[in-house]
Amino acid sequence: MANQAMLIYVGTYTRSLPHVAAKSEGIYLISLDPATGALAHVHKTTGVDNPSYLVLHPDGRHLYAVNEVGDYQDRDSGAVSAFAIDEESGALTFLNKEPTNGAAPCHVTVDATGRYVLCANYSGGSVSMHPINSDGSLGRLSDFVQHVGKSVNPQRQQEPHAHSINIDKSNRFAFACDLGKDQVLIYELELDQGKLIPNEPAYGETHKGAGPRHFAFHPNGKIAYVINELDSTITVFRFTDITGGLDAIQTISTLPKGFEGRSHCADIHVHPTGKFVYGSNRGHDSIAVFSVDQTSGKLTATGHTGTGGKVPRNFVIDPSGSFLLAANQNTDNVVVFRINLATGQLTPTGYELTVPTPVCLKFWRR
Repeated sequence: MANQAMLIYVGTYTRSLPHVAAKSEGIYLISLDPATGALAHVHKTTGVDNPSYLVLHPDGRHLYAVNEVGDYQDRDSGAVSAFAIDEESGALTFLNKEPTNGAAPCHVTVDATGRYVLCANYSGGSVSMHPINSDGSLGRLSDFVQHVGKSVNPQRQQEPHAHSINIDKSNRFAFACDLGKDQVLIYELELDQGKLIPNEPAYGETHKGAGPRHFAFHPNGKIAYVINELDSTITVFRFTDITGGLDAIQTISTLPKGFEGRSHCADIHVHPTGKFVYGSNRGHDSIAVFSVDQTSGKLTATGHTGTGGKVPRNFVIDPSGSFLLAANQNTDNVVVFRINLATGQLTPTGYELTVPTPVCLKFWRR
């Protein structure tokens, strides 16, 4: 039904870390009214340790959450948890949890066949892969790759820091943004044994000191966008699907000209139409808006909209492309904006919802 409320899972911090004062109790389920943009609380799953980033299984019946910690089972590792989704209410039932073998996993994805979960371990500087059992639970680690190297920033880049892992629409390649190396490492997906095979070419490269964080493909599958945390830029890559190669063709700032304060990027998404790209700024506390050249994929900055809170982490665009929801980590609120489908610009709807320490937003498609 056209006006049926859409449901969104919210990943949060339940345990404080050096960069965040946690206030949450677990994973929250909220609803969005597609007519007005109004939000409401639906359900809460407690007893989950730092479920900062979430991903839904392609079947819509299972959800996976990283446990962003560095001391799981008294060792230098985080974990990833599996949940079954009630098909009527969206409520979560815990299935099991497996170690990622790297500390502070901060990003998770599922391959298109629904057979494997992949995680990026920030502090561990590594990526891991787990098989998914027939009941949606996780099997033991099938692969683990430790990144090696550093870059030029003496505070943030003295070792590798895997910050995200994404898969192309052919389900052949995985891309791991490593903030510490200024590289997007490229892996071939071997799904029979569950392996991440280093690709040739082995990586795409940002400029030094950029700090690549999150990654998003254009709907055409030929262009990829990487948002760089440390210097608040976006790098545009041309993607070659035959080889898996990434070639940088543009770098553009996410901040307005003349801004001199402290700010770091977080998340990036492409509008479903492929006409606009959005990136979040923590410090400037805004969503940067870009128009996309439909021939080259290059970006033109078209404006900034304040997120209505402090330290926006991830944000999400609803499947219709009508709304953008921003999760403001430090002010405990999720704020709704309407998207102008002609210009891409954002207008506050006036609706927001209190959610403690929100980080990640994922629409549930039943």
